[in-house]
Amino acid sequence: MSIMSDKWIRKQSQNNAMIEPFVDGQVRDGISYGLSSYGYDARVAPEFKIFTNVDSAIVDPKDFSPKSFVDRETDVCIIPPNSFALARTVEYFRVPEDVLVICLGKSTYARCGIIVNVTPLEPGWEGHVTLEFSNTTPLPAKIYANEGVCQFLFFSGNEPCETSYAKRIGKYQGQTGVTLPRL
Repeated sequence: MSIMSDKWIRKQSQNNAMIEPFVDGQVRDGISYGLSSYGYDARVAPEFKIFTNVDSAIVDPKDFSPKSFVDRETDVCIIPPNSFALARTVEYFRVPEDVLVICLGKSTYARCGIIVNVTPLEPGWEGHVTLEFSNTTPLPAKIYANEGVCQFLFFSGNEPCETSYAKRIGKYQGQTGVTLPRL
C-alpha cells in the first residue's frame, strides 16, 4: 500500500471524477485548502448541526434522536465548550475501487483544541463527507465555513478489493448534506 501523490490525485480528479469541485493547488485565503503534495485539504460547507442537550435526549447510536442538534447555516459556527458539531465537506468524493482514504484534521484547528474526526472512506464509496468537530476546550470555539478543515490522504491497495462499499450497498453511499447515524 502506498500513499498517492499530487500528480495522481490531479489525474484522478480531472473533470471532477474523484473530487468535485477540485482545487488544483493550495489556496491560502484564510485556512488553506486544495491539492497538496500527498493529499487534498477539504473545506467545510456552511451547514452545521450543533449538539445541544435542551431536550435531555440520550445519545444512542442505535436510536439517534435528531432533537440532539440545532441546525445552523452560517459562515462561522460556534461550538459550545466541551461539545461538538457535525458538518459536511464542500467537496463530493468518489473513491476508486482500489483506494482507501484517511482523513486527518488540520493543525490550525488541532492547535486550538478542535479535533476533526472522519472514519476512513472505503473503496467505492462516494458522497459528501460528514465531519465531526469536537471542541475539547472549556471555551466556545469557531469553525469557518468554506475554508480548509482537514486533509484526505489516498492509499492505493495492491489490488482492487473483493467487495467494495458500493458493491455491498453501504448505508452512507451517495450521502449529501450532513448525515446523522443510520442503522
